[in-house]
Amino acid sequence: MLLPETTHRVDQAIRDAQATGRVPSLVAAVVRDGDLVHVTGAGDLPTTNPDMQYRIGSISKTFTAALVLALRDEGRLALDDPLEAYLPGTPVGGVSLRQLLGHVGGVQREPDGDWWERSPGSTLDALLAGLHPEKLAHPPLHTFHYSNLAYGLLGAVVARLSGEGWASVLERRLLAPLGMRRTTYHPAEPFARGYVVHPWHGTLREEPRHDTGAMAPAGQLWSTAADLVKWAAFLADPRPEVLAPASVAQMCTPSVIVDPQAWSEGYGLGMELWRAGERVYVGHGGSMPGYLAALVVHRPSRTGVVVFTNAYTMRGMGTRDLGIRLLETVLDAEPPVDRPRRPWRPGAVPPPEVEPLTGRWWWMGREFEAAWDAGARELVISPAPPAGDQWRLHPVSVDVWRCVSGGNDGEVMQVRRGRGGTPIALEIATAIFTREPWPAL
Repeated sequence: MLLPETTHRVDQAIRDAQATGRVPSLVAAVVRDGDLVHVTGAGDLPTTNPDMQYRIGSISKTFTAALVLALRDEGRLALDDPLEAYLPGTPVGGVSLRQLLGHVGGVQREPDGDWWERSPGSTLDALLAGLHPEKLAHPPLHTFHYSNLAYGLLGAVVARLSGEGWASVLERRLLAPLGMRRTTYHPAEPFARGYVVHPWHGTLREEPRHDTGAMAPAGQLWSTAADLVKWAAFLADPRPEVLAPASVAQMCTPSVIVDPQAWSEGYGLGMELWRAGERVYVGHGGSMPGYLAALVVHRPSRTGVVVFTNAYTMRGMGTRDLGIRLLETVLDAEPPVDRPRRPWRPGAVPPPEVEPLTGRWWWMGREFEAAWDAGARELVISPAPPAGDQWRLHPVSVDVWRCVSGGNDGEVMQVRRGRGGTPIALEIATAIFTREPWPAL
């Protein structure tokens, strides 16, 4: 749990934001190390309830992106494949899946027709029929251009490859494994009604809650404070059986800088990135008629915040900036505690072909140590004594290893042998490590 002083500051920030923002209700929740540590709210339309659903809008895109990455991990698609490979005949089919995920495909922001967020949704066939070459607004890869349409198309790819609807794939692949039972396609009671607040006399107009149809992967979902923090916790500390940690890290790696002059905001693959001081936060904002939401996560500290309101506008600080402010309040007041280190235990003897590779190696007068991690079945190379950058390598064959971490991540290491088959050198990324500190050239 958070300290009383911290919860007081978070509670006060929410009360101030609700009063200044003139919204019917405002709810926030904090998660840390996978645990829901605080829920707070202000306003009584409805009163605060961690199980109350709000519409999360474009936070839905983070789930769609995760489904695309999961299909990639299974070998069902490649991120650099063109959209044409999965939706043949599409006028914008030359744009790659990676470009669509990062909003750098140049695809226009919205589909044709009425404002999709406030209209009954169309079918996929109707969505595709509304595409035309002019839907490319910018040259791909040159300009960040946020596109809801891009995520409607990505959801169609997920459905086509899976042979079932996007919502069904989402439930089976992400929501059910994470226990997110209150994150749903349609609203399920109790849920907050969404409003537009009149700017001059403060009255409320309830907004429609349409099924967005083929555009659902861009903004359909409903969730609760208690449920969405589970997704925040997963993004901070992924479960490999749901999605590989490396794939989540790829989602959170910048594919484009949104503001090249300031470098304060970027976009990964389905994930917004924000820099505030020395910290980088990941997540997404969301809006639908009658609702605003934010998901903000600080991955290094495994801390996250979700914010919901049931109004389409909020004066003063928006939900995204409010989420960042709340997260900074928590991190400044209560710096994260490092996870307890696992106790050292005696290891197992390396396989006969690996044991000769262990020990001291030298490169350019610098000493390195190669050790065997029996539990992970990895060769670990690090500066001696072990510190700093560490390279973990998986065997490809007896004399070929692939690095999977550190500065040489992805590089191949080749074992060189002398007479009698004794290893005499390790070559990785053109650097040659030898048993001698100063080998003959």
